[in-house]
This record gives sequence, C-alpha cells and structure tokens, in this order.
Amino acid sequence: MNLRAAEEGKEYIVQRIETDDEELDAFLFSLGCYSGEPITVIAHRKGGCVVSIKDGRYNIDNDLAEAIIV
Repeated sequence: MNLRAAEEGKEYIVQRIETDDEELDAFLFSLGCYSGEPITVIAHRKGGCVVSIKDGRYNIDNDLAEAIIV
C-alpha cells in the first residue's frame, strides 16, 4: 500500500521507495524517509498529504506519496 491509501493518524513503517530518480531518493533519505522508518499521515489534501517523519512535518505531493510504500 502507498501513502495515498494510508489512514490518517495511523503510524506505518516504510517498506520501500519506488522511484528511479536518484535525487528524489537522496532527498527522502535526508528527511529520514527510508526503509524501516516510521511515518504517519497527518492529513490528506487535494494536491498531496501531510506526513510526520521523525520530528518533522512535511507536505508531499501525490506522485511522491504513491512512490512511498508502507
């Protein structure tokens, strides 16, 4: 399941990131979003969703949310 299908307020563990873009992988890694890390969807928005990773909250778009498999 990807983050677009995830329930709001429930904590998930990132299983993998499905992208061929090395820059995007490096960006997500810098945020702390990589395999084995907990992630929580705070809210779903029209253009994406708000997620909590470690101590930060981030707004990610729908394409990125579909690439993060939990």
